Amino acid sequence: MHSLRLTLLSLFVAHAVLPTSPAQTPTAKVDLTQPQDYVLKRISSFDRSGGNADYRKIAAGQTLTVLDVDGPATLTHIWITLSSPESYHLKKLVLRMYWDHETSPSVETPLGDFFGLGLGDYYVWESELLSVGHKRALNSFFPMPFQKHALITVTNEGQETVDAFYFNLDYRALSHPLPQGTLYFHAQFRQAQPNHGWTSEWANNGDPRVNDAKNLDGKDNYVWMEATGQGHYVGVTMSILQNQDYWWGEGDDMFFIDGDPHPSITGTGSEDYFLGAYDFGEHSFSYRLFGAPVKGEERAGSRSSVYRFHLDSPITFTKSLRATIEHGHANHRSDNFYSVAYWYQTEPHAQFPALPPVDQRLPRLQPVGGPGNAAQTR
Repeated sequence: MHSLRLTLLSLFVAHAVLPTSPAQTPTAKVDLTQPQDYVLKRISSFDRSGGNADYRKIAAGQTLTVLDVDGPATLTHIWITLSSPESYHLKKLVLRMYWDHETSPSVETPLGDFFGLGLGDYYVWESELLSVGHKRALNSFFPMPFQKHALITVTNEGQETVDAFYFNLDYRALSHPLPQGTLYFHAQFRQAQPNHGWTSEWANNGDPRVNDAKNLDGKDNYVWMEATGQGHYVGVTMSILQNQDYWWGEGDDMFFIDGDPHPSITGTGSEDYFLGAYDFGEHSFSYRLFGAPVKGEERAGSRSSVYRFHLDSPITFTKSLRATIEHGHANHRSDNFYSVAYWYQTEPHAQFPALPPVDQRLPRLQPVGGPGNAAQTR
């Protein structure tokens, strides 16, 4: 099992970092029997005085530079843990990554959402690329290449000081340039608080008024990400705060590739896209490439978190990609969605939508009407 995991991840790294033609052999795969062509380096928060204060403080409004190094190199692992007295600090700290001196970040997301903690709370989960161990240990294993320079920052948009912010970042310093055509890592945060369902006049998900509705063009779908350029989509983490009763996951995933006005890929239901079935059953779960590590009851106020990584076959695009999912069948539901999509592409990338103000990022029930929600707003 361990050898299979290493093989699959090595293949992903080879294709994500070093594009190959059929005549070439991937060279990013780690063969432990051969010398490696890099020098491993680490940037960390260790105490420069030699003491044991191996952390940084981040005052309210302050930006901490976590990584500021020259390439060529590939960042292979990020580990972060922190201590803060402020509620929802995972939503109030913002992670940004910039490659090769770009002015627009290739990664911009609340810190917790990047690591799949989209509801602002900690929980333990594990996948091939992201994991949270022992409650507060945040880990990323996405390979992140850069030719000239890498800058990673964390900004505290809260009202209180982060008392202790610890980090270790490992990267492979290379003696040769990255191969031509190397794709760069990107991650985009999106949210809908709430999604705007087209009606609150429904009794349950099987109500003919909504169950018989049609959606062939993806209009008003929730958008995970939009990109222009060439690359491939790797996956998504998403968290849900239900504003209404019953199962939130009646929506289909739809991917629009290279400007196609109709979905190039269409799924059969939210739990199906995340590789579960029948409302994810009775219990939470997390596996290498998919899972539902938080599984709420089917009622207003419940919280769930899900993820899916396409290491088997990333979704490729040559001009553009729009990755979406319905919020309820034909977009009839009005739940809150919070997500981060992950992909690799050529630079420059399209401008990201503006990050919502910090107070609007905090998960809150919304008065949308419908089953389990008394307020009628439409």
